[in-house]
Amino acid sequence: MIQNSMTTTFQTNLTDTTYNGWANYETWNVALWISNEEGLYHLARESKDYQTFVDCLEACSMNDATTGDGVKWNDPAVNVVELDEMFAEL
Repeated sequence: MIQNSMTTTFQTNLTDTTYNGWANYETWNVALWISNEEGLYHLARESKDYQTFVDCLEACSMNDATTGDGVKWNDPAVNVVELDEMFAEL
C-alpha cells in the first residue's frame, strides 16, 4: 500500500519590507517623481548625486518643497544610497 502524505506550508512572516522594490515609501515616491517629471529628470541627470539635486532645489528656494504627493525632498526617511544608485544610471 502506498501512502501519499502531502505537507503544505504557508509563509506567515513576510520579511520583505520594501516598497515597490525601494527601501520605503518616501524613497519610492521621490524616485517616481524624478523619473516622471521632465524638469526634475533633467535636473537629476545634471546632478552628480541626490544631495546635489536637493542642494539645487534648495538654491531655487524649494528646500521645503515636496513631491506632488507631499514627501519632502530632504525627508530623513529617503534612502540617499538607493537614489544615488538611480542617479548613476540616468
